[in-house]
Amino acid sequence: MESRAIKIISPVSKKIALKVISGHFATSNSHVNLYIDLTTMKTRQSEAVEAAKYLAKQYVVNTLVDTIVCLDGCEVIGAFLAQELTLAGIMSMNAHQTIYIITPEFNTHGQMIFKENIQPLVNGKNILLLTGSTTTGDTLRKSIECIKYYGGLMQGISSIFSALDMVDDIKVTSIFKSKDLPNYSSYSVAECPMCREQHRLEAIVDGVGYMKL
Repeated sequence: MESRAIKIISPVSKKIALKVISGHFATSNSHVNLYIDLTTMKTRQSEAVEAAKYLAKQYVVNTLVDTIVCLDGCEVIGAFLAQELTLAGIMSMNAHQTIYIITPEFNTHGQMIFKENIQPLVNGKNILLLTGSTTTGDTLRKSIECIKYYGGLMQGISSIFSALDMVDDIKVTSIFKSKDLPNYSSYSVAECPMCREQHRLEAIVDGVGYMKL
Protein backbone atom coordinates (compact mmCIF):
# COMPACT_ATOMS: atom_id res chain seq x y z
CA MET A 1 0.00 0.00 0.00
CA GLU A 2 2.71 2.47 0.94
CA SER A 3 4.15 2.40 -2.58
CA ARG A 4 0.92 4.07 -3.79
CA ALA A 5 1.07 6.91 -1.26
CA ILE A 6 0.71 10.47 -2.54
CA LYS A 7 1.87 13.43 -0.48
CA ILE A 8 -0.64 16.28 -0.17
CA ILE A 9 0.61 19.69 0.93
CA SER A 10 -1.78 21.75 3.02
CA PRO A 11 -3.31 24.80 1.32
CA VAL A 12 -2.62 26.81 4.49
CA SER A 13 1.05 25.93 5.03
CA LYS A 14 3.77 24.23 3.01
CA LYS A 15 5.10 22.82 6.29
CA ILE A 16 1.97 20.70 6.82
CA ALA A 17 1.42 17.57 4.73
CA LEU A 18 -0.36 14.24 4.83
CA LYS A 19 -0.23 11.12 2.70
CA VAL A 20 -3.16 9.46 0.98
CA ILE A 21 -3.41 5.96 -0.48
CA SER A 22 -6.08 5.18 -3.06
CA GLY A 23 -8.07 1.96 -2.68
CA HIS A 24 -11.12 0.40 -1.02
CA PHE A 25 -11.07 0.77 2.75
CA ALA A 26 -13.49 0.30 5.64
CA THR A 27 -13.78 2.68 8.59
CA SER A 28 -15.96 1.98 11.64
CA ASN A 29 -18.87 3.79 9.99
CA SER A 30 -18.31 3.85 6.22
CA HIS A 31 -16.29 2.77 3.20
CA VAL A 32 -13.80 5.25 1.71
CA ASN A 33 -11.66 5.37 -1.42
CA LEU A 34 -8.68 7.03 0.27
CA TYR A 35 -6.73 6.09 3.37
CA ILE A 36 -5.47 9.27 5.03
CA ASP A 37 -2.12 8.72 6.75
CA LEU A 38 -1.50 11.28 9.51
CA THR A 39 1.42 9.45 11.13
CA THR A 40 4.15 12.04 10.55
CA MET A 41 1.93 14.96 11.50
CA LYS A 42 1.03 13.30 14.80
CA THR A 43 4.56 12.18 15.65
CA ARG A 44 6.93 14.71 14.07
CA GLN A 45 7.39 17.75 16.28
CA SER A 46 7.79 20.33 13.52
CA GLU A 47 4.62 19.27 11.70
CA ALA A 48 2.62 18.95 14.93
CA VAL A 49 3.61 22.51 15.87
CA GLU A 50 2.54 23.88 12.48
CA ALA A 51 -0.78 22.02 12.66
CA ALA A 52 -1.41 23.37 16.16
CA LYS A 53 -0.58 26.94 15.11
CA TYR A 54 -3.14 26.88 12.31
CA LEU A 55 -5.87 25.24 14.38
CA ALA A 56 -5.33 27.72 17.24
CA LYS A 57 -5.84 30.68 14.89
CA GLN A 58 -9.40 29.52 14.19
CA TYR A 59 -10.58 30.36 17.72
CA VAL A 60 -11.42 33.86 18.89
CA VAL A 61 -9.89 35.22 22.07
CA ASN A 62 -13.12 35.03 24.09
CA THR A 63 -13.35 31.24 23.57
CA LEU A 64 -12.97 29.31 26.82
CA VAL A 65 -10.91 26.09 26.76
CA ASP A 66 -10.15 24.17 29.95
CA THR A 67 -9.53 20.70 28.49
CA ILE A 68 -8.58 19.28 25.10
CA VAL A 69 -9.93 15.76 24.54
CA CYS A 70 -7.68 14.00 22.02
CA LEU A 71 -8.85 11.20 19.72
CA ASP A 72 -6.92 9.22 17.08
CA GLY A 73 -3.55 9.54 18.83
CA CYS A 74 -3.46 13.34 18.55
CA GLU A 75 -1.96 13.99 21.99
CA VAL A 76 1.25 15.56 20.62
CA ILE A 77 -0.73 18.00 18.49
CA GLY A 78 -3.04 18.53 21.46
CA ALA A 79 -0.18 19.61 23.71
CA PHE A 80 1.10 22.11 21.15
CA LEU A 81 -2.46 23.30 20.51
CA ALA A 82 -2.89 24.02 24.22
CA GLN A 83 0.34 26.02 24.14
CA GLU A 84 -0.70 28.00 21.06
CA LEU A 85 -4.16 28.73 22.48
CA THR A 86 -2.60 30.00 25.69
CA LEU A 87 -0.14 32.22 23.78
CA ALA A 88 -3.06 33.59 21.73
CA GLY A 89 -4.87 34.66 24.89
CA ILE A 90 -7.53 31.94 24.97
CA MET A 91 -8.81 31.86 28.54
CA SER A 92 -8.96 28.83 30.83
CA MET A 93 -11.14 28.70 33.92
CA ASN A 94 -8.77 26.24 35.59
CA ALA A 95 -7.29 27.52 38.83
CA HIS A 96 -3.73 27.31 37.51
CA GLN A 97 -4.66 28.97 34.18
CA THR A 98 -3.43 26.11 32.03
CA ILE A 99 -5.17 23.60 29.76
CA TYR A 100 -5.55 19.88 30.42
CA ILE A 101 -4.79 17.40 27.59
CA ILE A 102 -6.57 14.06 28.04
CA THR A 103 -7.43 10.92 26.09
CA PRO A 104 -10.58 8.85 26.66
CA GLU A 105 -10.70 5.08 26.88
CA PHE A 106 -13.11 2.69 25.18
CA ASN A 107 -14.83 -0.20 26.93
CA THR A 108 -15.44 -3.67 25.49
CA HIS A 109 -18.62 -2.38 23.80
CA GLY A 110 -16.73 0.39 22.00
CA GLN A 111 -18.22 3.09 24.22
CA MET A 112 -16.05 6.08 25.09
CA ILE A 113 -15.45 6.46 28.83
CA PHE A 114 -13.42 8.55 31.26
CA LYS A 115 -11.97 6.89 34.35
CA GLU A 116 -12.81 8.40 37.74
CA ASN A 117 -9.46 10.17 38.09
CA ILE A 118 -9.99 11.87 34.71
CA GLN A 119 -13.66 12.79 35.18
CA PRO A 120 -12.87 16.00 37.16
CA LEU A 121 -11.00 17.24 34.08
CA VAL A 122 -14.25 16.93 32.09
CA ASN A 123 -17.07 17.73 34.50
CA GLY A 124 -17.92 21.43 34.30
CA LYS A 125 -14.98 22.07 31.98
CA ASN A 126 -14.99 23.85 28.61
CA ILE A 127 -14.00 21.14 26.14
CA LEU A 128 -12.24 21.31 22.78
CA LEU A 129 -12.42 18.00 20.92
CA LEU A 130 -9.38 17.21 18.74
CA THR A 131 -9.40 14.39 16.20
CA GLY A 132 -7.35 13.23 13.24
CA SER A 133 -9.98 12.48 10.61
CA THR A 134 -13.71 13.17 10.31
CA THR A 135 -15.72 11.36 7.64
CA THR A 136 -19.36 10.70 8.57
CA GLY A 137 -19.24 12.45 11.95
CA ASP A 138 -20.69 9.41 13.76
CA THR A 139 -17.64 8.97 15.99
CA LEU A 140 -17.68 12.67 16.91
CA ARG A 141 -21.39 12.54 17.73
CA LYS A 142 -20.76 9.65 20.11
CA SER A 143 -17.81 11.52 21.60
CA ILE A 144 -19.88 14.67 22.12
CA GLU A 145 -22.63 12.60 23.76
CA CYS A 146 -20.05 11.06 26.11
CA ILE A 147 -18.46 14.40 26.97
CA LYS A 148 -21.86 15.88 27.80
CA TYR A 149 -22.74 12.79 29.85
CA TYR A 150 -19.69 13.45 32.03
CA GLY A 151 -20.66 17.11 32.40
CA GLY A 152 -18.36 18.65 29.80
CA LEU A 153 -19.27 21.85 27.94
CA MET A 154 -18.47 21.63 24.22
CA GLN A 155 -16.66 24.68 22.86
CA GLY A 156 -15.36 23.42 19.52
CA ILE A 157 -14.06 20.61 17.33
CA SER A 158 -10.68 20.58 15.58
CA SER A 159 -9.81 17.93 13.02
CA ILE A 160 -6.74 17.52 10.83
CA PHE A 161 -8.97 16.35 7.96
CA SER A 162 -12.74 16.76 7.85
CA ALA A 163 -15.32 16.03 5.21
CA LEU A 164 -17.85 17.97 7.33
CA ASP A 165 -18.14 21.62 8.33
CA MET A 166 -20.53 20.98 11.23
CA VAL A 167 -21.35 18.15 13.64
CA ASP A 168 -24.37 18.55 15.91
CA ASP A 169 -24.40 22.32 15.25
CA ILE A 170 -20.75 22.58 16.33
CA LYS A 171 -18.31 24.00 13.79
CA VAL A 172 -15.50 21.64 12.74
CA THR A 173 -12.23 23.50 12.20
CA SER A 174 -9.88 21.54 9.94
CA ILE A 175 -6.63 21.91 8.02
CA PHE A 176 -7.62 19.66 5.11
CA LYS A 177 -11.08 19.37 3.53
CA SER A 178 -12.49 16.94 0.97
CA LYS A 179 -11.69 19.34 -1.88
CA ASP A 180 -7.99 19.18 -0.95
CA LEU A 181 -7.80 15.42 -1.55
CA PRO A 182 -7.93 13.79 -5.01
CA ASN A 183 -11.47 12.46 -5.64
CA TYR A 184 -12.15 11.69 -1.98
CA SER A 185 -15.42 9.84 -1.42
CA SER A 186 -17.13 8.23 1.57
CA TYR A 187 -20.07 5.83 1.32
CA SER A 188 -22.36 3.91 3.60
CA VAL A 189 -21.70 0.16 3.40
CA ALA A 190 -25.03 -0.43 1.64
CA GLU A 191 -24.33 2.21 -1.01
CA CYS A 192 -20.62 1.60 -1.66
CA PRO A 193 -20.03 1.42 -5.46
CA MET A 194 -16.72 -0.38 -4.92
CA CYS A 195 -18.57 -3.18 -3.14
CA ARG A 196 -21.14 -3.33 -5.95
CA GLU A 197 -18.30 -3.67 -8.45
CA GLN A 198 -16.87 -6.45 -6.25
CA HIS A 199 -13.61 -4.67 -5.46
CA ARG A 200 -12.28 -6.35 -2.35
CA LEU A 201 -11.62 -4.41 0.82
CA GLU A 202 -7.89 -3.84 1.26
CA ALA A 203 -7.78 -2.77 4.89
CA ILE A 204 -9.69 -1.60 7.94
CA VAL A 205 -8.59 1.97 8.69
CA ASP A 206 -8.99 4.48 11.47
CA GLY A 207 -7.29 7.62 12.74
CA VAL A 208 -4.43 5.61 14.23
CA GLY A 209 -3.52 3.35 11.28
CA TYR A 210 -4.66 0.44 9.17
CA MET A 211 -4.88 -3.33 9.26
CA LYS A 212 -4.62 -5.14 5.93
CA LEU A 213 -7.22 -7.78 5.09
